[in-house]
Amino acid sequence: MRYLEHVTTDGERWDNLACRYYGDALAYERIIAANPHVAIMPVLPSGVRLIIPVISVTQTTPELPPWLR
Repeated sequence: MRYLEHVTTDGERWDNLACRYYGDALAYERIIAANPHVAIMPVLPSGVRLIIPVISVTQTTPELPPWLR
């Protein structure tokens, strides 16, 4: 699995990171699961190195009506 590394700064939260990296603040559970060494707290301390799993996005082509093909 591919991942990115992120070092936290003051005031960052799990949901902020999920929103930044995934575009969805509710996707934070994936980041928490990848970082079992980090205590779950509302606000992360500064300087913590986190692993952010890369989500592969499958791009789909919308089905075009016959007159637009």
